[in-house]
Amino acid sequence: MERETSLVEAKKIMGNNFIGPNELKSIEERMGIYIPDEVLKNPPLIHFDEDILEKLKHDYILVLGIPYYKDKTPLTIVKMREHFGWDPEKSEPCFYNQDWYLNEKFATKISLEQKWYLIKKVVYDNYRGVEPQNIEKKLNLPSAILCAFTFFAFYFVSGKSILWENDFIWCEDHDTNGDRIYVGRYKDILSLNKNGFNIHRHLKIKDNYSFIRIIE
Repeated sequence: MERETSLVEAKKIMGNNFIGPNELKSIEERMGIYIPDEVLKNPPLIHFDEDILEKLKHDYILVLGIPYYKDKTPLTIVKMREHFGWDPEKSEPCFYNQDWYLNEKFATKISLEQKWYLIKKVVYDNYRGVEPQNIEKKLNLPSAILCAFTFFAFYFVSGKSILWENDFIWCEDHDTNGDRIYVGRYKDILSLNKNGFNIHRHLKIKDNYSFIRIIE
């Protein structure tokens, strides 16, 4: 059984990689979230022991999930998109200008649990270019809403640091066609696309995908 770590000790260990109730309260308006008073008075217990936090403190962020949008409805990706917008010329940070997912369950129904998460700050170099089905049994993949929430919260708490700036992150979510979701890459390294937190789907090969040929 894992030992619990106090809020004070966890913050001391994680340093700048800690996003707790007070940190989130300080950016509540900018994040477009609602934090109940009870969360500030009695935040969820941290079910990660000090040894784990010490081991991961440089590479992971310890973040408290908040499941409430500013109007006290469930916080979803679509609600976050509504709050942050999708035009970097108007304000940043923002979402990338795409709307294919606006009716997808993972973006309209899935929210965070009010609990603590440890999420990795950088991608694994040895898994670059590897198909997700080959790694999902090895890694506990994050949800798209957790990635989005952590991205924006860390941006404000850290003083505009950008997580996964040029990298995409495989997520546990799928769309209605069974295609896997991946997110991230706020900046296009080739500068062909505008800034924005991307949300895409990786096409799964199905029976109605095949080939033809031409003869010349």
